[in-house]
Amino acid sequence: KLFYKKENVYENQTKKDAKATEKYAKGYMKFLDNAKTEREAVREGIKMLEANGFVPYTLGGEIVKGGKYYYNNRDKSLFAFVAGTEDIEKGIRICAAHIDSPRLDLKQHPLFENDGFAYLKTHYYGGIRKYQWVTIPLALHGVVTTMDGKNVEIVIGEDEGDPIFCITDLLPHLAQEQSQKTLANA
Repeated sequence: KLFYKKENVYENQTKKDAKATEKYAKGYMKFLDNAKTEREAVREGIKMLEANGFVPYTLGGEIVKGGKYYYNNRDKSLFAFVAGTEDIEKGIRICAAHIDSPRLDLKQHPLFENDGFAYLKTHYYGGIRKYQWVTIPLALHGVVTTMDGKNVEIVIGEDEGDPIFCITDLLPHLAQEQSQKTLANA
């Protein structure tokens, strides 16, 4: 038996494990639907933490052994920790992750109009390839700070009837010059 045979874990799991996998996947998909930006991920994370007994922590505040805390850093990052029940000299365990939201960020003064179309000046972030953004429907999620300093959350493009954003591309028969360019320059 010298030949390795690949096996699919999903196909070989028990029915009980398959149901648990599906339940987890549906919950994760719901999280991804609701957490498309760092701010939305922090908000969803806080809901999950509070549902599991975590409470907000204020820097410099008291920490009780066995306590479950979270710290919201300006709605852009989230720290959660469980205080151990033994002395710190016996060690600590740290698990860390970061929120990464591939996206297009709008420039400071992003909007201009040309030939009846509104255009946005953007910067892409998150390691996604430029060509992956082209001709797919996009939504606008973010926060706008008004002249009086108030923050207003904006979500456009998720609901039926909302405007849809897209990055246009040339049709293949019009893009002969573009197709000769490198990915970074095209």
